[in-house]
Amino acid sequence: MKKVLIVTYFWPPAGGIGVLRCLKIAKYLRAFDWEPVIFTVKDPYYPFIDEGNNKDIPENIEVIREKAFDVEKVFKKIIKKEKQSINNVVFSAGKTSPLIKFGLWLRGNYFIPDAKYKWIKPSVKRLSTYLEDNKIDAIFSDGPPHTNTVIAQIISSKYKIPWLSDYQDPWTQVDYYSKFPLSKRADRKHKELERKAVITADKIVSASPSFSKGLEELGAKNTSVIYYGYDEDDFKDIVPQLDSKFTIIHAGILSADRLPENLLNVLRDLSNENKLFKSKLQLKLIGSVDEDTLNKIKKVIPKENLLCTGLIPRSEVLQLISNTQLLLNLVNKENSKGRIPGKIYEYFRVRRPIISIGNKEGDVAELILKTDSGVCFEYEEYETLKKHIKRCFLMYLKGELLPTKGDITEYSNYNQTKKIAKFLNKITNGRTK
Repeated sequence: MKKVLIVTYFWPPAGGIGVLRCLKIAKYLRAFDWEPVIFTVKDPYYPFIDEGNNKDIPENIEVIREKAFDVEKVFKKIIKKEKQSINNVVFSAGKTSPLIKFGLWLRGNYFIPDAKYKWIKPSVKRLSTYLEDNKIDAIFSDGPPHTNTVIAQIISSKYKIPWLSDYQDPWTQVDYYSKFPLSKRADRKHKELERKAVITADKIVSASPSFSKGLEELGAKNTSVIYYGYDEDDFKDIVPQLDSKFTIIHAGILSADRLPENLLNVLRDLSNENKLFKSKLQLKLIGSVDEDTLNKIKKVIPKENLLCTGLIPRSEVLQLISNTQLLLNLVNKENSKGRIPGKIYEYFRVRRPIISIGNKEGDVAELILKTDSGVCFEYEEYETLKKHIKRCFLMYLKGELLPTKGDITEYSNYNQTKKIAKFLNKITNGRTK
């Protein structure tokens, strides 16, 4: 069995969506004759811990760990947003204090490629020592953080090991990159590192067709799409029980650039027009919500109709979305064509109708249409959205749901990992640049 070195900063017990990419791939690679070897951080600082992810770690897998000073911990203390992501700070709806502005300036100009950059040098040293006595047939890296990408690029070039580079999100093309107050020197450094990684990798995959197209514009020659996917194992203990309330759930990060103002107005107006609707409505927000954004929501949605869970274990999230009448997907308003939230595949799997708000010509809208999983709206739409919500509510009163009958099997983690294994086979049988 060939061995692939997976370079990933995030590994259990890390929580959140980012850790699942490499974890699910590692879980299923052995089924396709590839043995994963994990390289990850020692004594990491993870904002959210979810011990439930430990169940997916393959038995007897080799895990190499290297310690590094994590400047993100310091950065988060500066911005005083311990439980929120970079996105929430960058896109915050509130006023930005001088201290936060300084933190963002520091993050963009000196934490290159990202806040994990202090891990690069010790990782290269540790892996160089490891490779003196151990044979690795291929490297797989996942970014962001693109510190992973830089480490893999250096090791691949130094030891001539075929490299499959994965982009969950782009690097300089990501939506929040332009929000950092970058100097010309820093912007040039980011783009030089990115360009070097793009032209060095033997194969590049990304999380969406538009992301892959963007990478091709940077010079990538051999690109494909690997979707986040869903894991059938995660649902074996889930027993759906429809909520008694007319429940709309949003799971994941909710920042200022995803505030669904017209949806909130629709819910408010329907509540004013229909006392039964008001008594039955419940909007559930699961995960990290920007403070200023939440305050805006509270001004429109009464507290008796609003529930915010905060960050909770993923198993609980899956149960909640299995119980709901409607699933809400919000795509960021800027640079959104390629954005496919990882949760959308779990939305597909629970077979609950989706309301997606964002670019109707984007990649996520295309997937929803292809899988017949819901309806898409632009942020500016009001009347059509209101009619749809009314229709869903009338069906709820009858004990019915809008049907979701499309084929989703292509998006299982097992089938996506099968594609990864094929790419690894190709680049180890002969490099194609």
